[in-house]
Amino acid sequence: MNSLRPYPVVHARASRRARRMSGVVAAALAIAALVAVMFPDVAVAADRFRKLDPGLNRRAEAPTRRTSPIVVRLEPGQALPARLQRYVRGSRLRLIDSYVLDVPETELASLDALPQVASAHEDRPAWAADYLSTRATGANIVQQALNLTGRGIGVAVIDSGVTSWHDDLVALDGRRYPYGNQRVTKFVDFVNGQAMPYDDHGHGSHVAGIILGNGYDSRGRHAGIAPDASLIALKALDSQGKGTISTIIAALDWVATNATKYNIRVVNLSAGAAVTQSFWIDPLALAARRLTERGIVVIAAAGNLGQNAAGQMQYGGILAPGNAPWVLTVGASSTEGTPRSEDDVVAGFSSVGPTRGDYLAKPDLIAPGRGILSLSVPGSTLYQNNASYLVQGTIRTGYPPYMSLSGTSMAAPQVAGAVALMLQANPSLTPNLVKAILQYTAHADADYSPLQQGAGFLDVDGAVKLARFYARNRAGSRMPVVDSWSQRIIWGNQLVTGGYINPAANAWATNIVWGTAVANPENIVWGTAESAENIVWGTLCDEQNCSNIVWGTADANGSNIVWGTADNIVWGTTTADNIVWGTSGPENIVWGTSGTSENIVWGTACGGENCANIVWGTTTADNIVWGTAGENANIVWGTADNIVWGTFGENGNIVWGTAGTTPENIVWGTADNGNIVWGTADSSNIVWGTADASNIVWGTADNIVWGTAGPENIVWGTADITNVVWPINQAGVTGGSL
Repeated sequence: MNSLRPYPVVHARASRRARRMSGVVAAALAIAALVAVMFPDVAVAADRFRKLDPGLNRRAEAPTRRTSPIVVRLEPGQALPARLQRYVRGSRLRLIDSYVLDVPETELASLDALPQVASAHEDRPAWAADYLSTRATGANIVQQALNLTGRGIGVAVIDSGVTSWHDDLVALDGRRYPYGNQRVTKFVDFVNGQAMPYDDHGHGSHVAGIILGNGYDSRGRHAGIAPDASLIALKALDSQGKGTISTIIAALDWVATNATKYNIRVVNLSAGAAVTQSFWIDPLALAARRLTERGIVVIAAAGNLGQNAAGQMQYGGILAPGNAPWVLTVGASSTEGTPRSEDDVVAGFSSVGPTRGDYLAKPDLIAPGRGILSLSVPGSTLYQNNASYLVQGTIRTGYPPYMSLSGTSMAAPQVAGAVALMLQANPSLTPNLVKAILQYTAHADADYSPLQQGAGFLDVDGAVKLARFYARNRAGSRMPVVDSWSQRIIWGNQLVTGGYINPAANAWATNIVWGTAVANPENIVWGTAESAENIVWGTLCDEQNCSNIVWGTADANGSNIVWGTADNIVWGTTTADNIVWGTSGPENIVWGTSGTSENIVWGTACGGENCANIVWGTTTADNIVWGTAGENANIVWGTADNIVWGTFGENGNIVWGTAGTTPENIVWGTADNGNIVWGTADSSNIVWGTADASNIVWGTADNIVWGTAGPENIVWGTADITNVVWPINQAGVTGGSL
């Protein structure tokens, strides 16, 4: 199944206002062109050295005398070439058949020719995905009515370590642990090699407390989600909250080797790295995949790149390995400091999909991540540098035992704790089924697109109850569906609604990549028909015709649309404000919203057959239009009343700059007849280019002229009668008046 490809805090409340989306998932593919412009190194692969990633290609093209830390993946069954063994740093990463090397940059190009080498990648930086903010109410407590606390479920936290002591980690039942009465089942240090638990940054302890702190110093107010889960703390980040992908992969490799011994069912990665390659070849993403294939749920923070410096939302900021479909990727929400769910919002900093380069719809869902209170670590970097975020408990202690942090780092462990509860209720759950249940029971908010919220806001109570139902149900049992649940999943880039999750469906197998369209020799099935007019989620075909895919409901009342291929593909709903993905006419493609004037149309907008005019962006006067502007096929890139980049008229002359008529507007390009005009277009501005067929004019139109006044004479000076003329004679000796 490795060759399969997909198509191109805690809300523990049972009663949450139902907030259903009127449309379907905002197209990840629909903004692929925009993200490709933002991240061209991922979107366009034109590397000279096929086995090297883009960063190493650049270094191989212009090597220096420095060495580069790299991760080298080997072909199956191959050993590391002898010439590379002297560069090995650390032990082998068996999970992905790789080594970490410190290689001279002059050697990089030669790696491309080694048959034993499958690929080589930068050992790029990784960092904690936290984001400091103001205090908030903190994490909510999972309802205790089900008597589920995560007992027996191992949760590996790959982060900056765990504190050597905290009251909230003390074993209150008198049980002994390897490190005294601190509830730490295992500690492994991949940074400094120390044996005893410590956390010199403080981030890992905060994350661990969200998952399984018992809230002792706050009389239970700031308890974690699964307080009886087993903590396996793997230190892969240093005192500054930084690391590399190789240390994270080493920790994942350790999990694969020791998962059975410690019953590790969940991995939390509140850290990430920049996306530089597709998840199909990125070593960090591949290491995460190896764990999911072993039945381990890998949870990653989406990242905190949801806004630019001006506070505007930006797309494509999902971090690795959260860009991979087999990873459960968590964005952040904010409770706005109230216990009410109705005013919860998506945190502005939370990274928005699609994924860079692969354009996959992410995140998978969101959880509280703003102003979360959890464990502090005296002496750690965060403790020393952020005194204003330290918070006292309700029990007198010698130091503030809690700290308020914000970020998707705080949201991911909310989900990790929820998954531990789900697995305690139903140990047979696979990673895919865990994700499906979390998405199906989430609460979608119509104010946000799925690229912001995924399937919606986390509902721990609903997810655990549905997981327990699948473990206990008998024939004829009624599924406990709550109206406020989204009752949908995002399968790859497709939104599936209108049915029930079938826990026996082949989509949940550990060898199925989330989002895959076909699993030979069978078609993917996700759910069951709710009533006669609803269609089973999956492919409908026979031996003669297996190309028509139907995803969704087939009723004819105009609100639900068949998703799939026929002649024209329609993905989405057809109401005025909803999204249409696919072809809406014989050849014209519309991607985006097709309703009100401010909505986005991606594809051809002219309405007729064979129309070549593409509009990418919004259609209002002050919004961005990318594509061709008229029948002359001239390209306009930029805003309609502001910057125009592209060709300006039928003569093919290029205009770069602003499109208005004010004198300060800049026009760069050819003005007519091949003459170049660089500068502003009014009489007092600069014109650089040829003033006639052969003479060069550099300077302002009413001031300096630099160029030739005749076939060979050079004129430097002003253009009126007082201008100085410096000619040259035939012998090349300069002369003239001064």
